[in-house]
Amino acid sequence: MTSPTTAGHRLHTDALVADAHNDLLMLVVRRPPQLWATYFRDVWYPQLRAGGVDLQVLPVFIDHEFTPEGALRETLRMVEAAHRIAEGNPDLVALCRTGAEIDTAISSGRIALVLALEGCPQIDTDIELLQTFARLGVRIVSFTHFGRSALADGSGEDRTGSRLTRAGVEALTLLESLGVTIDVSHLAATGVDHVLELATRPVIATHSCARSLHDHHRNLSDDHIRGIAATGGLICANLYAGYLTTETPTLDHVVAHIERLTELAGPTKVGIGADFVADLFAEKIPACDRPLIIEGTNTEILVPGLEGPSGLPLVSHALLTAGHHENEVRGIAGANLARFLGATHHGTDNHAALPRR
Repeated sequence: MTSPTTAGHRLHTDALVADAHNDLLMLVVRRPPQLWATYFRDVWYPQLRAGGVDLQVLPVFIDHEFTPEGALRETLRMVEAAHRIAEGNPDLVALCRTGAEIDTAISSGRIALVLALEGCPQIDTDIELLQTFARLGVRIVSFTHFGRSALADGSGEDRTGSRLTRAGVEALTLLESLGVTIDVSHLAATGVDHVLELATRPVIATHSCARSLHDHHRNLSDDHIRGIAATGGLICANLYAGYLTTETPTLDHVVAHIERLTELAGPTKVGIGADFVADLFAEKIPACDRPLIIEGTNTEILVPGLEGPSGLPLVSHALLTAGHHENEVRGIAGANLARFLGATHHGTDNHAALPRR
């Protein structure tokens, strides 16, 4: 009889694996531009391949040190870095704007890269710049981070009860007209309500968990999870321990959040948005400033084995061991996100009705 570990490894190796959130561009642009492509190839490509990643969303996040004046410049540097990564490694990765391009990249054995904006400090109320970024390849946009932006409030501002601003409403309309997906991760609860009221296209939460299991403002309420799914959207489970539990984190907590998401949204509406932070904070945060506490969470406490992309097979194994059908695990591992982004040849259809093993 095949052992669970072997079965889980084989399934993950064979599955399409997709991650909706990895901030690796923040580390790429800390290098000289002439090293961007080689740094990615030497440091990040092996990690992604070790995790079986076929599709990686690359968010552009602008740290506080660049705001407000340097936000647009740093954004353009990060977008340029993504293009240089692809141009410098054409045999390994491809920067993709469409589902067809994702299909082509994966079919040829390359990792499909998709650009996103995490927060919009670089545009303020100049929403026409969203069209500029769409021209440059950005396919997913969130309006804010923890704080307040010209478009919306982040989840850290929940007590303000704010909805989208007038510019935020205009931005939503523009993005939908451009076919760019709106990301509600990090958005304040009333902002999520507002997006769900206005949206005429599917929306995504690229890296969020279930608030009913862990009451942190970064997590989504049951109603929001259902609402996102009702748009035809997708909720990608965050693997960061601080959003999973206040206990010692384990893979069981990851499984519990994924199961809650699938219970509320259905298994075809759930993916993974890993939000790996270990490499990022190890390089950016000096020892004198550790442990780094962000919104009440200790960034050094991680789920064992999920320090980086190479740990992703553990999630598939844990789900399979918990009794989830192989097709359901394949969908969560990446096929659901690939299909959401328009890929057509790598999904597993109709597994919502499949029984658990």
